[in-house]
Amino acid sequence: MSESKSGGWFQRLKRGLQRSSSRLSEGIAGLLTKRKLDDATLDQLEELLIGADLGVALAGEVAANLRRTRFDQEVTPDEVRGTLAAEIAKRLAGAARPMPLDGTTRPFVVLVVGVNGSGKTTTIGKLAKQWRDEGRSVLMAAGDTFRAAAVEQLKIWGERTGAAVVARETGADAAALAFEAYERARSENIDVLLIDTAGRLHNKADLMAELQKVQRALRKIDPTAPHAVLLVLDATVGQNAHQQVEVFRGMVGVTGLVMTKLDGTARGGVLVALAEKFGLPIHFIGVGEGADDLRPFDADAFARGIVGLD
Repeated sequence: MSESKSGGWFQRLKRGLQRSSSRLSEGIAGLLTKRKLDDATLDQLEELLIGADLGVALAGEVAANLRRTRFDQEVTPDEVRGTLAAEIAKRLAGAARPMPLDGTTRPFVVLVVGVNGSGKTTTIGKLAKQWRDEGRSVLMAAGDTFRAAAVEQLKIWGERTGAAVVARETGADAAALAFEAYERARSENIDVLLIDTAGRLHNKADLMAELQKVQRALRKIDPTAPHAVLLVLDATVGQNAHQQVEVFRGMVGVTGLVMTKLDGTARGGVLVALAEKFGLPIHFIGVGEGADDLRPFDADAFARGIVGLD
């Protein structure tokens, strides 16, 4: 990515994270306007960071760091934000891993999971566009067969991106559709097969059975498939994202995360807590509706953006 494009993306990311960064910046400024960094201020700072969903461990480490280096001294909000950004970047560095598209495995099968409303189908369309723009061939499978809207949405993305879509009638067997799509992708030597799935979490047993059936169907063709299982999370759900990771990881062995709608919440810090708790790679984040608003995750840019630093 060129320097100008990179800079443009950082500004979009920063704008997208504005709700989260404003909450943190205003909270930090409010704490530090009238006193030195004493015990009470540090306790309140820790509470502020926990309230922003950044996680207990990170909040404690930032407070401990400031206690060691600046206790009983006057400290500016920018200094605290700088310390916070450095700590966030350090903790997220290991999570910022690119999507491992293995060119020797064709098709590379990506199973996309998540609750309804998390942005799964849109994410699939945006990923298809990115990979088509890189010159890869992509096939999309409309495996959320219970939602006619999801199927229509994928077909629209197919028209936009030039990627073919495998779809069936509403209520069709998702595992059979996935199998059919995989066979077609192999016969056409497609680079990437993206498979949408249902996300009806209100009945976990039914959903687990369906997702596992899809996996078994794929493994009849290749025992190593799917080659990646992406969990799409909606940042606006805050702490509920933890439960979603637990549930889907138990169901289908999630290999990486995509966080969408970071522009719609003041609780974007949940991404930090998730990375720390589960140790899963964060492959992409989204800060808007546009096709270019889903990008590979960059720990430093996210850390600076969420605390409002340039």
